[in-house]
Amino acid sequence: PRAQFRREVSMETICNSPRVAGGLGVFDCAGVADGAAAAIVVRAEDATRYTDRPLYLKALSFVAGSGSGLGDPGYDYTWLPECARSAEDAYRQAGITDPRAELALAEVHDCFTPTELVLMEDLGFAPRGTAWKEVLAGTFDLDGALPVNPDGGLKSFGHPVGASGLRMMFEAWLQLRGEAPEGRQVHSDRTLALTHNLGGYPGEMVSFVSVVGTKLG
Repeated sequence: PRAQFRREVSMETICNSPRVAGGLGVFDCAGVADGAAAAIVVRAEDATRYTDRPLYLKALSFVAGSGSGLGDPGYDYTWLPECARSAEDAYRQAGITDPRAELALAEVHDCFTPTELVLMEDLGFAPRGTAWKEVLAGTFDLDGALPVNPDGGLKSFGHPVGASGLRMMFEAWLQLRGEAPEGRQVHSDRTLALTHNLGGYPGEMVSFVSVVGTKLG
């Protein structure tokens, strides 16, 4: 009920939508929305003073690019180095060795359709060059091996820019507590979720990855 786009859009409408750049249509691009998000952050040992079902920060990783990527003749635009590095760092912090098998869900920065496919690989959810196959196989569906963007992502829920990252954490909070609306609730016994945000251009990008969980320690 809080999403920017709340009705199903047909494949025909998507394919026939106005082109924005090259093959990208209007529905391949996240709609900028008004929005706000807030959170109460306390020390882990104090969390149960405020709720009996807290969400714990397992990893926070921020990586900024050097600005040289666009000038590198060897860069092929099939991956986002900052995103891959921040994911690797976050997994190290959280003790995750197989994100696809250990995460209950992921919220990724799907600002454009191809960006999401690239991120599936940069975040370690699929081997290089195979994300599109995994999407078609249903791997990232609500009932798939690793649900991604069960709230519809930026392209459906909306992209309030500065509020998007924390809003994704709110979705992870709802999901891991089993309080998301039934139509998008992920049913899993896993206790970890990932959120990801980015800004900028390849080689001149900032990337943020968080891992949150329901268990202390």
